[in-house]
Amino acid sequence: MPEIHPTAILDGNITLADDVIIGPHCVLQGEISIGSKTRLIGNCYLTGKLELGENNTIYPFVTIGFAAQDINFRHDQYEPGILIGNDNVFREGVTVHRATKDLPTTIGSCNMFMTTSHVAHDCQIGDNCTIVTDVSLAGHVHLQDNVILGGSANIHQFVTLGKGVMIIGLSYASYDVPPYFMITGPNIVGSVNIIGMRRSGMNKDEITRRKEVYKLLYKSGNTINTSLKELREDGDSIALEYAAFIDASRRGLVPPFHAKRSERRGFVAANE
Repeated sequence: MPEIHPTAILDGNITLADDVIIGPHCVLQGEISIGSKTRLIGNCYLTGKLELGENNTIYPFVTIGFAAQDINFRHDQYEPGILIGNDNVFREGVTVHRATKDLPTTIGSCNMFMTTSHVAHDCQIGDNCTIVTDVSLAGHVHLQDNVILGGSANIHQFVTLGKGVMIIGLSYASYDVPPYFMITGPNIVGSVNIIGMRRSGMNKDEITRRKEVYKLLYKSGNTINTSLKELREDGDSIALEYAAFIDASRRGLVPPFHAKRSERRGFVAANE
């Protein structure tokens, strides 16, 4: 049977795996499902609709499932809610808000959310991401796998951060950042994430190729359309990966320093 502290309050359609631990003064309300080996240490507040996977650890004063901070969203609308995978850690004071559109706010597996970080409504987060203290993800942000966000970083609404992106602390991105690139200052793509690529197991040739793509996009002086054409013509798998990322961009890329004034509000291809 689940271990439920006598001070905890459970109210609603709540399903707990047999080895779930609910600590003191936790409140669970609504339609909630919690998987095996998940532990709520204490003083957590979860509200549904919420599906929480296995082996997650939730520290005190975490709140998951409250309504979006959106004046146009009805606070009594609980669908589509939140979907969370396995092996995540939510440290003290983390907040995660439920979705407002068709898909739930989604968090994958093996992510670390450090103290007082915030995941807004409709965010989509992959696996193995590290979200450091005081990071704020605005609504509809997408993080692909293995993203690292330094302390107090801020991500604008509808931004997508590609796989392996790293953003230094006290910085921000208001446009999309391609895979394995680094934000080294406010909206400045200043480098590639060499350490992240090495840790991912990439060989030397792949790392070198990604460096070349970075130079093409951010050091060549090309327009985004010229660089995109060159990536498509090169035709190798890495070039096509970056071309696909640009094609799918919702806000355009963070622009390089050389971008014309007309491109400063997102480095956007003409066919987008």
